[in-house]
Amino acid sequence: MPHTDLPLEELRRYAPDLPAPEDLQEFWDATLQEAGRWPLDASWTPVDSGLTTVETLGVSFAGAGGSPVRAWLHLPARALRGDRPLHGVVQFQGYNGGRGLPHEHVFWASAGFAQLVVDTRGQGSGWTVGETGDPVGSAAAQPGFLTRGVLSPQDYYYRRVYTDAVRAVEVLRGHPDVDGDRVAVAGISQGGGIALAVSALAPGVRAVLPDVPFLCDFPRATRIAPGDPYGELVRYLKAHRDRVDRVFATLSYFDGAVLARRASAPALFSVALMDQICPPSTVFAAYHAYAGPKDIRVYPFNDHEGGQFHQQREQLTWLRDLLSGPAVAEPTTLKGT
Repeated sequence: MPHTDLPLEELRRYAPDLPAPEDLQEFWDATLQEAGRWPLDASWTPVDSGLTTVETLGVSFAGAGGSPVRAWLHLPARALRGDRPLHGVVQFQGYNGGRGLPHEHVFWASAGFAQLVVDTRGQGSGWTVGETGDPVGSAAAQPGFLTRGVLSPQDYYYRRVYTDAVRAVEVLRGHPDVDGDRVAVAGISQGGGIALAVSALAPGVRAVLPDVPFLCDFPRATRIAPGDPYGELVRYLKAHRDRVDRVFATLSYFDGAVLARRASAPALFSVALMDQICPPSTVFAAYHAYAGPKDIRVYPFNDHEGGQFHQQREQLTWLRDLLSGPAVAEPTTLKGT
């Protein structure tokens, strides 16, 4: 797979000045205030995953609009963890993946963390399963998720997804076995993009682990990514030639490279230089915009799989070192506004 984006030396300088909506702060304040009208109503149901070193609970909580979101909470077996509160990781899923089967995503729990694996509403019929529907409809859209409600920030699909994700962080921080001041957010691809958004929107996030993140630098991604999911936007705009400005105005409220300017928690990114799904320049756009302490791991010969298990090893070392330090104050507003 050849390099199809900028050379690494140019990627390290690529920092587009993407316009932020003037009402970005007000939009997200109102969105999250609206979500807060519904109690979290979190429930925890023990399930038998067949594993002996990890305990799993089925989780349900009220997401955007009060509609239920499903997740798994994986905990190290009590005999292995003692009585001290656990550090936590909220894991968001890649495009069209869900929380999977109870034994499917247990890396962080196996390493001693409380791991909340969250469904993405309406997704989970692709590479792994999910059980959370999206009861909100939209106007005509391209198959997939990127164009659902894309004519208005209020109606856009990812407004609900990001709200669910912020609520998921609140759920894990409030669990009695978890140290709420030491919770990280993580994800690959779409999950990485959601983690970036949450780093700007959710109070109390202590660390951010975005792997080859999706949903970043929409203007460039739609012009150079050779296929889906960004191709959904391309096909939509090919049909709706008169809606280009309106669509990109909506996307600017959800762009990880815009929201990253408001983040403050330390972050460890990853990027793959042969990535055909999330072009590396779009990842570097978010990385350079990120306002908190940051580092990035570069995988020169990998496609969208990125660093995989090598990156997990990097993340584990980095996160353990970080969370062993003192807690930091919670942000109360979007940074940079």
